[in-house]
Amino acid sequence: QVQFVESGGGLVQPGGSLRLSCAASRIIFSIAHMGWYRQAPGKQRELVARVTTDGRTIYADPVKGRFTISRDNAKNTMYLQMNSLKPEDTAVYYCNTAPTPTRNYWGQGTQVTVSS
Repeated sequence: QVQFVESGGGLVQPGGSLRLSCAASRIIFSIAHMGWYRQAPGKQRELVARVTTDGRTIYADPVKGRFTISRDNAKNTMYLQMNSLKPEDTAVYYCNTAPTPTRNYWGQGTQVTVSS
């Protein structure tokens, strides 16, 4: 059973930064396009950034220029560097395959709260 484990969330003030990490229990990064998703209270889960197996990156408009996605296939780990955080970035962040998530791969997510 493959599952992703997210970490690195927390409480940060507006304008601050956080770095999220995503680890897989099995070596799948080498064959899977990956992405970061988020779900805010009362909203649907959305894909905010994705990275292909060859390192190409695509971002949703709300995070362009502020978030950077990267992956380390040798470590089976993906990252999301989040800068200039805004209150509207508050959500639970998840990683999964992208652009189509794999239902059985959802982890617990990591909470990001941006508040003064």
